[in-house]
Amino acid sequence: MKQMRLRYAGACRLCGASLPAGSEAIYESETKTVRCLECATETTETTSTDLERADDELTANESGVAGSSARREYERRKAKDEERLREKWGRFGGLAVALSDERQSTKAWDQGAIGEERLGARLNALATDGFAVLHDRRIPGSKANIDHIAITRKGIWVIDAKRYKGRPELKIEGGIIRPRVEKLLVGRRDCTKLVDGALKQVDVVRDLVGDVPVTGVLCFVEAEWPLIGGAFSTRGVHVLWPKRLAKVLMEQTAGDVDVARTRESVASRFKPA
Repeated sequence: MKQMRLRYAGACRLCGASLPAGSEAIYESETKTVRCLECATETTETTSTDLERADDELTANESGVAGSSARREYERRKAKDEERLREKWGRFGGLAVALSDERQSTKAWDQGAIGEERLGARLNALATDGFAVLHDRRIPGSKANIDHIAITRKGIWVIDAKRYKGRPELKIEGGIIRPRVEKLLVGRRDCTKLVDGALKQVDVVRDLVGDVPVTGVLCFVEAEWPLIGGAFSTRGVHVLWPKRLAKVLMEQTAGDVDVARTRESVASRFKPA
């Protein structure tokens, strides 16, 4: 653990207090989380056993920070790119860094993080007794993560945030003589693999939560949607935008799912990434 000035806003993993960019906090390298200075001071007064027990409970129940793992990967790649430039240009390295554009493969992580952060903020604003949300959760036994998991009275929604340009649409091929094939297009890009990924995440969550209904969502944050209509489903996965997603989730009020208990169960299985 070390005390540092935060480059990005975060939240204390113990008390949940907001920590704006530029504030001093304690950074834990193992868990990649932060603590406010007040909680860090109180922690030193507890025994190690109490600390471990509290950490386990809080890690299982905290909502997480939307886009945090994508943001860390962007910072890692950006630092590596800058290091290469400095090594290549020697004493002109600083100038080379200042004049060079970011590589697209690096910039993509920043764009993805922004999309997750924006959608996360909208989902957080919906929180009620009948709605809970978890962000950036690690899939057990994998390096992959789930962007957002929403829990409503009707079931669990596994949400993958995407910041793509172009209009999402459903293209259907075959259906009479040939087998029916559904393709997800965004602009002219075939993005059907995103549906495959969403379904895999749904299966992972469903295997761990039992009888609770689980639904997949692809939420395009900055896509070009028509003024009327636009949202659709393919192979059981909803494809829509943030405002529409919020409306759909707020309609999931009639059900017998215990939101608080389900949230605790899901959080204990899918830890923050």
